[in-house]
Amino acid sequence: MSKVYFSNVIGIGAMAPSFYADKMIILFKSDAPDELKEYCIIHEQNELNGEILVGDLFKIGESEYKVTAVGSAVNQNLGALGHITIRFNGNTEADLPGTLCLEDKEIKEITEGDILQIVR
Repeated sequence: MSKVYFSNVIGIGAMAPSFYADKMIILFKSDAPDELKEYCIIHEQNELNGEILVGDLFKIGESEYKVTAVGSAVNQNLGALGHITIRFNGNTEADLPGTLCLEDKEIKEITEGDILQIVR
């Protein structure tokens, strides 16, 4: 397996877990604007080593989710800002350019120290 993306979670915004019910999380690097941090999963390493493709595996700690759709701005936004929205809905087309869709599975509770990876 090759590693397409790697980062680590360093903070969980107070409102971020409230999006689990909507099958959604928002990622942002540690330099996110303060007014957005409370809604985001904050991470710091943000190593994008290629283009994310449908069929890749997104790993949160030990949990794995198959990528089902990649919005047209996902690779650019993740690489430049560390910012994307992730939907756990199984859609085969992203509803917004900055959205990454994963298979429709329960979201594992994300905690500080979790490793985020995309592998192929």
